[in-house]
Amino acid sequence: MSSKKNFSLIIKDLIFTGLIATVLLIPIVGFRTEISTVDSTGLTFNYNFIIAFFVVAFVVGVRFLFHIYWFSKIQKKPQENSEKNKKKFLKKLNFYLGAAAAVIAFTLPFMPFANRYIVDVATLVLTYVMLGWGLNIVVGLAGLLDLGYVAFFAVGAYSYALLATTFDLSFWICLPLAGILAAFTGILLGFPVLRLRGDYLAIVTLGFGEIIRLILLNWYEFTGGPDGISRIPRPSFFGFPFARKSEDTTFHELFGLEYSTMHRIIFLYYLILILALITNFFTMKIRNLPVGRAWEALREDETACRAIGINPTNTKLTAFAIGAMFGGFAGSFFATRQGFVSPESFTFIESAIILAIVVLGGMGSQIGVVIASILLIGSTELFRELEQFRMLAFGLAMIIIMIVKPRGLLANREPSILLNKKNE
Repeated sequence: MSSKKNFSLIIKDLIFTGLIATVLLIPIVGFRTEISTVDSTGLTFNYNFIIAFFVVAFVVGVRFLFHIYWFSKIQKKPQENSEKNKKKFLKKLNFYLGAAAAVIAFTLPFMPFANRYIVDVATLVLTYVMLGWGLNIVVGLAGLLDLGYVAFFAVGAYSYALLATTFDLSFWICLPLAGILAAFTGILLGFPVLRLRGDYLAIVTLGFGEIIRLILLNWYEFTGGPDGISRIPRPSFFGFPFARKSEDTTFHELFGLEYSTMHRIIFLYYLILILALITNFFTMKIRNLPVGRAWEALREDETACRAIGINPTNTKLTAFAIGAMFGGFAGSFFATRQGFVSPESFTFIESAIILAIVVLGGMGSQIGVVIASILLIGSTELFRELEQFRMLAFGLAMIIIMIVKPRGLLANREPSILLNKKNE
């Protein structure tokens, strides 16, 4: 009787899923407007219900596979020590994935299939990895939901752009200054939200991100407004420019190489790789310090933190400041890589993507952020040929991940300090 009831519920759910998919997808996939071949100034309205039918069938089929997966999962009997074995497995998996990712990352530009496009995409992925690790401090470790993280990214980018173009400072001087200014911005955000939690905190951080974007958009005399800031200086190899000819010694002349535009691309790739690894190393080390343990205690129970003498004010401010600092570093790199910044690069969708990377990877998981960045950022580049359907594929990928792994791809929160039972 129970199996029949489950079967009828599955059938009803599949029918409901098919109806929703039909209503949503037929207007998007089934109908198209194209330029008329007879009159180039007009548009013709065409339809293709066959493609829409296959897309709807694919959605229903995926939903049916999920039902089979969950039904088989429920039917499995609990095994002894399964949780302990799972933690050991995840720990080994994190180690091996991290080692493999490090080897691939350092050798990628010199692999036979590597070209400028692949290195550029890998640089973009590493930028989001660094942003994800920075936000992971605020969201994953401290448990503070931040929907305006792109504001610190913007502060770092504009700080570097203004310092470099106005005072003609080098990248290596502007980089720490941009991080300091972004950290100061994080402290400014932290003060008004000290007593806020959960959804209220998220709304305020969302508003803060929009305030920063609107300031950049409207303060024309200082930020250039919608025109942005152009001609941002490119980084050099410790004073040796990546140019064909220069008054000073160039990079290729220093090493006796033939000039190639790939030198600067590869240098930028290794630069963001090193910055991301520094972010990871700093996060892993500070997690074991008293301030890191205070973040995790604040995440679990703020009331208990107050009871044991932890100052929530200082704890929140340090989380916002350090997370913002790494966002500023990433923004500085973004500005020097692009050579141009404008407010359109720092919209809410960027904050949403960074937060999605942290949540999908598993809050508090460093290697999970890497995998989620590859899936989310790399998949958008992979589906670029889908044009307007690219975001549809992006959303479908996120839905599938969250259904299969609701706590994230590698959600494994290990305590910073374990109490040894033998010493009790």
